[in-house]
Amino acid sequence: MMIPACRLEDLPRGEAFRLDIDPPVSVFHTDEGEVFAIDDTCTHQDASLADGWLEGCEVECPLHASKFDLRTGAVDAPPAKLPVRTHEVVVEDGMIFVKVSAEAPNLPPCVASRLAGGAT
Repeated sequence: MMIPACRLEDLPRGEAFRLDIDPPVSVFHTDEGEVFAIDDTCTHQDASLADGWLEGCEVECPLHASKFDLRTGAVDAPPAKLPVRTHEVVVEDGMIFVKVSAEAPNLPPCVASRLAGGAT
């Protein structure tokens, strides 16, 4: 299922949009005009990657500076060790749509237990 995120014209280059689903997804519009979607939560600790710093095809977590490749989800700098999921992006008629990956997300323990209904 394709989820509408936002209009491309409403997401300036170099910016991100957080899609509030469970777990959240971030859509990034690079300075080069490419659009990517990854899980919004850093795999190290509960931090929104949409609040991070975008440089090229990498986003730096605002909490502890782990870096994730928007193309692959791979972690490029510690302290995070696990990648984030990537999601398919389609831009149609000026609208950005995200097809959420069927793979299990790599969430930090505090977030995973909250989503499972456990104590934080």
